[in-house]
Amino acid sequence: MTPTEPLTGGGTAAQAVVRPPLPVKMVIAGGFGVGKTTAVGSISEIEPLTTEAAITEVAAGVDDLSQTPRKTTTTVAMDFGCLTIDPTLKLYLFGTPGQERFGFMWDDIVEGAVGGLVIVDSRRLDDCYAAVDYFEHRQIPFAVALNAFDGRVEHSLDEVRWALDVAEHVPVVVFDARERGSVRDALLVVLELALERTGG
Repeated sequence: MTPTEPLTGGGTAAQAVVRPPLPVKMVIAGGFGVGKTTAVGSISEIEPLTTEAAITEVAAGVDDLSQTPRKTTTTVAMDFGCLTIDPTLKLYLFGTPGQERFGFMWDDIVEGAVGGLVIVDSRRLDDCYAAVDYFEHRQIPFAVALNAFDGRVEHSLDEVRWALDVAEHVPVVVFDARERGSVRDALLVVLELALERTGG
């Protein structure tokens, strides 16, 4: 695919028509407080749309804040951002809410997505089971990305793969949701999976 194609007719000189990049939808999912909003904000080339709301006393009684004591807000609908990969391809990123009580939104958010990045806090592997199951059951290509909180992860990639019981063809990587290049690399892993699925 090329961003331009010659246009002939109406004159002797060929003119180039610039084609807009192909829009591709990708989902960033995972449990509560794993870094989904941070990842979208780190990589988006536009000011990201977020639906952050303050964590109330009621929510604090429902959501486990023991591993995220400095977290004061949470996503209640979705995050949105975009990234131009090259002149032919543009990713539209949709981040899901992490709490189980917002799970009813997932089908609408994931509709039309080519793949997903499931972000994992290695200190709280239980929190990502629902996201992994979701993508597996719908046979949507996905990768698992361990967010390196404070520059470290609690378990090796092999240990995480075993604990999550994900198939060998599912990539498991370490990344830093705060670093633009690191987020880009993780998203490209998912994009490659999606292209393999479509034969691209």
